Amino acid sequence: MSKVLLLNGSPHVHGCTAAALEEMIKVFEEEGVETELIQVGIKEIRGCVACGSCSLTGKCVFDDLVNEVAAKFEKADGLVVGSPVYYGSPNGTILSFMDRLFYSTEFSKQMKVGAAVVSCRRGGNTASFDALNKYFTISGMPVASSTYWNQVHGFTAEDVKKDLEGLQTMRMIKAFADAKEKYGYPVFERDSFTSFPDGK
Repeated sequence: MSKVLLLNGSPHVHGCTAAALEEMIKVFEEEGVETELIQVGIKEIRGCVACGSCSLTGKCVFDDLVNEVAAKFEKADGLVVGSPVYYGSPNGTILSFMDRLFYSTEFSKQMKVGAAVVSCRRGGNTASFDALNKYFTISGMPVASSTYWNQVHGFTAEDVKKDLEGLQTMRMIKAFADAKEKYGYPVFERDSFTSFPDGK
């Protein structure tokens, strides 16, 4: 059975972002996909300090939720990250968490499916959506798309439940397992590194 981790980057456990993630969980369960929701936004997550310790130990030097989720992420088939929009971007807690999670883990993320979910009252949603998807696209992770960008609007969870178009974008499940079995994964290339030491 496939398993998907869902990260709630909001400090409000039952807020707008949670309402969107709950819609996704409902559909995952209907499709027989195991889910685990992890509350990131209520934790104290510091940013990466670029110490390089993870390259030696295989884990982040700050032993907190990041290392706990890293072990689960390695075994999972997909990752959904949800965030409210603060000043036109994802909130600081989820960005710090994602920086450290992706930087400190050396296991291959290739072909694990990624999906970003954002909630806002009015603006900043597409910029936030773009920022979160970049973690996936730099890691060889296919991004699960929908009928529109995965975003909901509202000031409260009840508002979000009225955003029927937004909730519709949460119902976007497609399986990659079948393609893996039929065709295998594409070759992961990482041999070339562009540098211009001659200044040209």
